[in-house]
Parts: sequence; C-alpha cells; structure tokens
Amino acid sequence: MIFTDRADAGIKLADKLKEYKSPNTIVLAIPRGGVVVGFEVARALDAPLDLVIPRKIGAPAEPELAIGAVAGSGEVRVLDSNLVRYLGVSQSYIDEEVERQVKEIERRSRLYRGDKPLPDVSQKTVIVVDDGIATGSTMMAAVRWLKTRHPKKLVLAVPVAPPETVQKFIPEVDEIVVLETPQDFFAVGAWYRNFEQTTDDEVANLLKRAWSGYRS
Repeated sequence: MIFTDRADAGIKLADKLKEYKSPNTIVLAIPRGGVVVGFEVARALDAPLDLVIPRKIGAPAEPELAIGAVAGSGEVRVLDSNLVRYLGVSQSYIDEEVERQVKEIERRSRLYRGDKPLPDVSQKTVIVVDDGIATGSTMMAAVRWLKTRHPKKLVLAVPVAPPETVQKFIPEVDEIVVLETPQDFFAVGAWYRNFEQTTDDEVANLLKRAWSGYRS
C-alpha cells in the first residue's frame, strides 16, 4: 500500500478504529505530520483531538541521529543505551539536550495550543497517532509519558511501521493498529506519494477545526 498523502492515510486508519467511537475516546497526535493523520481519525470517530509532543534527542555533532527522546517536562526519557555507549555520549550532554528539547516542547505547545490546558486523559481510551514509526524512540517517549497520565486504555495507531519496531510496543500499549508493516521499510516517507512537510500553520488550523467541531 502507498498512501496518497497523510489525510488519505488517516481516513484508512480511521476505518480500522471504528470500534473506538465513544464519548470516552480521545485522539492525541504527534506534531507535525501526525496531526494530519490524527485529524482524520478524530473526525471519523467524532472524538476530541489534541497533541502529545515528544522530541528526539540528537547525537553530538549529528543532530539527526537519535540517541533517544524525551516527553513531558523531561520526566520521561527514552535512551538507546547501546548507541549512547558506542558514541561515548556524556550524561552532561544528555541533560543539556533534554533541557533544550523540553523548552522546544513548551514552545510548540504554546504555538499550537495557546493557553488551552492539557486534556485530562485519566480513565479515557487514548489513541496516539503519528504518520508512521521508524525506530520508535519519539513514539516510545510519548507512550510512556501518556501512561503516567493513567488512561483506561492506550491504543497506538499508525499507517506504517517496520515489524521489528511494532514488536517493541507490544508490552507498552493495550492495542496496536498498523496498516502496513513492510520488511523492506526504508523510511516512513517511502510509503506516501505526497509526503511534504506539514507546517506549523497547518497544525494550528487543524486543531482549530477540531476544537470547533470539525467544521471546515
């Protein structure tokens, strides 16, 4: 399967999540691209849409190489201990990078959500959505942070992810819904015909539409 774009992927994903249509369900999307997918899922389920914002911890001198991820106010950290040891990453570097990424989480939250309080997910069915998972470090940080908020049920839903990454999440969530699990994964964007970067304005606009009852 190749998805036309993130909206197409969200519509297809929503079709596999129909059983969760309930007043007790909330959809939390990971910005930026995951918000487009999450919007379609939340609209189909007539569920509230909001955000969970994890951030990658990049390696020294190679910021695109993830050595882990952080969520919340830094209380949840996921680290690739083997990679950290191999690269000789110091604890002081990790602490500084976590602090920097927490500030970015706070900045993005203000940008997208303004002063709107975080939703209470306690005893709710939470569906956490992204446009795909590669290694899974940022999603793992998001999932583990959400578990500290005591949802009744935690569902991970993405259009595409490699099978070995999906396996990592089996003990972490109550259910996993993934449309495609290709062995030859390569990258999330390889499974979309259109995978242009989602902008901050698009994220803010989709949230406003969701908060106003999914009116265009």
